Amino acid sequence: MYPLNSSVFRQRVYKSRGAADIMERRRTKSPKLRQRRKSSEGGKMMNNGSTFSVNKAIVTGKVIGEIKESHKIFGEKFYEFTLEVPRLSSVTDLLPVTVSERLLMEGGYKEGNKVTVRGQFRSYNKSEGERSKLILTVFAREMGPGEGVINSIELAGYICKAPVYRTTPFNREICDILLAVNRSYGKSDYIPAIAWGRNARFVKYLSVGEQVAVTGRIQSRIYQKRIGEDETEERTAYEVSVGKVLAGDSAVEFMRAATGLPGESAEKKTDDLSEITVI
Repeated sequence: MYPLNSSVFRQRVYKSRGAADIMERRRTKSPKLRQRRKSSEGGKMMNNGSTFSVNKAIVTGKVIGEIKESHKIFGEKFYEFTLEVPRLSSVTDLLPVTVSERLLMEGGYKEGNKVTVRGQFRSYNKSEGERSKLILTVFAREMGPGEGVINSIELAGYICKAPVYRTTPFNREICDILLAVNRSYGKSDYIPAIAWGRNARFVKYLSVGEQVAVTGRIQSRIYQKRIGEDETEERTAYEVSVGKVLAGDSAVEFMRAATGLPGESAEKKTDDLSEITVI
């Protein structure tokens, strides 16, 4: 095979570029494809190694049910259990917690113990047949004896799905958002959040890929999933109930403050937020 001369090579490159431009113009004509393109661009932003990331959770509650082995990574076992976290309204949230065997061994925790868990609200995909299900859990980095009522979370990430705004039968304004929060090794956690009232009106205008910071609490919510024409199934959703939300430059400033506070100051800020957002 003979090498191409420079003029022929340039012509072929220009033709390929022209074809790519035509395909790009075709993609931008379709509303659905435009939305897919925006989502993919948001994904690139979320995985480009950016330091815009905060994921801090602290919850206090009672261990209910059995502490079961979940999985093993590099010889280290991880366990899961349910934490019963009360609200001031007498309603309780039942939150899934994942913890290393090393933390369990230190405290000798068992069913009925009241504990405080500090860590992150994480997500992972679990295969169920041909489908993939998003699983959410509080991943414990620290765990110790607990007192009082604490349920707070700070997140900074990117909008990765167009917000869904609606009103309830009781005329309450709600907006669902999905945040992608970066963590180490190129991974991201996808955290559903729900905003209320004026916060809902604010976040419904946010675009895919936009930087957002929220504070609030982690909640569990039971709902009925339709699985057939006349059949429903009771399921539990886990999400962040938004107390405060910031976007753009304000979100960046929040991230800098949240990641720049050392030791006790950071912990005090989290505790203060919990007192505001537990309802």
